[in-house]
Amino acid sequence: MGLYESVRTKSNSFVHINLYFMVKRVVDIIISLALLLLLSPLFLGICYRIYRKEGKPIFYRDLRVGKNGRTFMMWSFRTMMHSSKVIRSLPPHPFPNSWEKGVPSYFKFIRDKNRAYTITGTWLHKYHLEKLPQLIHVIKGDMSLVGPSPEILEITQYYNRYQASRLKLRPGITGYAQINGATNENHGQKIKYDVYYINNYSYKLDVKILYHIIKRIMAKLLE
Repeated sequence: MGLYESVRTKSNSFVHINLYFMVKRVVDIIISLALLLLLSPLFLGICYRIYRKEGKPIFYRDLRVGKNGRTFMMWSFRTMMHSSKVIRSLPPHPFPNSWEKGVPSYFKFIRDKNRAYTITGTWLHKYHLEKLPQLIHVIKGDMSLVGPSPEILEITQYYNRYQASRLKLRPGITGYAQINGATNENHGQKIKYDVYYINNYSYKLDVKILYHIIKRIMAKLLE
């Protein structure tokens, strides 16, 4: 009887987990399609403004790592004067001993000294509108509305097993770490928030995260 109850409990848990991901995927597609249709005038307006004010390219493409370590080319609106955002030397070569057992909790990117926001980019960044093209990635299945942030490939190559666990789910346009202000400069805290989300994901937590980011954007619009 005890074995039967254990098997039934595991079966119910499996069904619940799969139902969550099925519902999450359907909601992702519906909301993303609705937002793209609703915001299509804004989407086209941003494309036109960038083209007229700052010229090509309109979009910025960057290789990112998603679920189970699968890479994809992530698109966003270009916000910088130069398309190169980071000088790719992560970590410095030969890499220091501190990277051998995983990515350190604190590190800084080596930034391009000529890197600067465009006029349009400053406005896009303020309201998180540079992420608008990522709705297409949600529809394609590369991303989700809520999840860990899509990571840079060079960083994931030095993940330890604990850090790599944040790659179990699709990356999100927003997520638990993002709304709590965790960035790569405090990489250890970002990982903790992401792992917390992976271990505690639920409909309620997803709604809470989405509500938080909507509230934050609305507050900026009303400034």
